[in-house]
Parts: sequence; C-alpha cells; structure tokens
Amino acid sequence: MQGAGNDFVVLDATREPLALSPAQYRYLADRRFGVGADQVLIVGASDEPGIDFTYRIVNADGSEVEQCGNGARCFVRYVREAGLTKKSAIRVRTAGGVIEPRWLVDGRVTVDMGAPVFEPARVPFDAAGLQPRELNGFALWPLDVAGRTVEAAVVSMGNPHAVMNVAQFGGGGLDEAPVAELGPRIERHARFPQRVNAGFLQVLSDTHVKLRVYERGAGETLACGTGACAAVVAGIRLGWLRAGTPVDVDTRGGELTIEWAGRDDAPVWMTGPAESVFVGEIDLPEQGD
Repeated sequence: MQGAGNDFVVLDATREPLALSPAQYRYLADRRFGVGADQVLIVGASDEPGIDFTYRIVNADGSEVEQCGNGARCFVRYVREAGLTKKSAIRVRTAGGVIEPRWLVDGRVTVDMGAPVFEPARVPFDAAGLQPRELNGFALWPLDVAGRTVEAAVVSMGNPHAVMNVAQFGGGGLDEAPVAELGPRIERHARFPQRVNAGFLQVLSDTHVKLRVYERGAGETLACGTGACAAVVAGIRLGWLRAGTPVDVDTRGGELTIEWAGRDDAPVWMTGPAESVFVGEIDLPEQGD
C-alpha cells in the first residue's frame, strides 16, 4: 500500500500473532531481495474496550516505532477492504497512543493524530545547557550539526520530530536544502536519545508549505504524515502558519492537509490519500537477528 508515496507492506495478524525477527522485517522491506517498503505495518486484534484494532509499525531497518500517519490512513483502508470492519471511523491502539482514522466518501482518510507534545523530556529531547531562541513565544533550539548550528523546533506527534525552516540554509528553497547531508546527522543527534525524524520546511504562505522528511530508520521518504503534522504545529506556534485553518503540505509523494486549532490539548487532523497497490505471498528466510 502507499499513502502519498510513503509505501508499506501490511501484514494481517488479527487471526494469529506474528513473531517475526528484525531480520525478517528488514527482508520484507528490502527493495531488491524482498517486497520493498518504507515501513511494515502489522494489523492486530484488540480485546481492549473501545479499541477496534492494534497497530504496530516497523521501519525498514527492523526497528519498531511509535507512530506513522501515512500508515494510519493505509491501515483503515486495509481493514475495510479486507472485510475486518464496516465502520467508517475506528479507534486504533499504537505504541504512541490511540488514533482515530476516518474513511471519507471521496476515498481519502482523515486521522485524529492526537495532541502534540512539546515538553522536551517527553519528546524525548535533551535540552540541558541549551539556550533556545524564542520566536512568537516558541523555542527554536540550536543544534550543533557537523560543525554548524542548525535551529530546530522540537515536537512529538507520538514520535519525535525536529522541524527546520530551510530559509536558514540560504535562498535555494526546499529542493536545494541539505537533506541528504544533515538528515542522517540530525536523525542520530546525541540530543535525541530515541533518534528523531528530521523535517525540512519551506513556508509558501500561512496556509501552504512544502516539506521533506528524513525519517528514523528509513531515510528520506516521499511523504511523512506525522512529519507533516509536526511541521504545521511548529509553524503555527512560531507564527508562520494560521491556526484553525487547513494547511496544505506539498510532499514529494503528494499533498496532505493538516489542521490544528493551536491549543496544547487540541488534536491534529491529517487528511490524505491511501491506496492498495498489490496483494501477494512471500516465503521468508528463517529467523535471524
């Protein structure tokens, strides 16, 4: 499946549990020897009251993560197409909390991604000894990256994000942004104990942005749903974007629409496409590391 070019292998574990190793997940995600995907999504049954399904996300490198917004949209399309539910709105438990994807009549999916988290310790982000620059009352943190200082807004959408305005890198815009150079260094920056998704943001207007994201364990992807949410939240807090109004986020894989009221307790809503590409079977190698 794919959502705005962010592609997934989806596994159904509702009838019996899956006990795959990190090596087997890496094999599935390998674009030359396996199927190929940015992440592997595992659909699970739930016996928790008020929760329809469980949802696990494994990166292409075999590491498990808390949240994936584009995957959440594909998740709801999958469970409907597979006949696992007839509901248009479901509640799903992830490692990052409960999300509520909704199937729309036009085939797109809207997801309540929950409220953002700003406290550095909860992101998690080690802010000890750093002096942020305040803009519109929100912190831009100085990160030492490869001998240069990069300013980043830090926010969690159930997973950690560092959002950087590409204007600080010069006048070339998003296409010329140093994503390949700085992305992997920021992803593994010592200030982020669980690593971080590095978002590179270009503001076109107060309701329109462009975004590239270097994701934890996957590298740069064509789209990142939680990254789009984090970028819009940061942009609103920093005064670049308008609260309470849909913001269009152009990614390399397509357009996502994000809306946030601007309050700490307000959920972030994400709307975008979700498509099935093909269904198949694969023989996995024996368990490895």
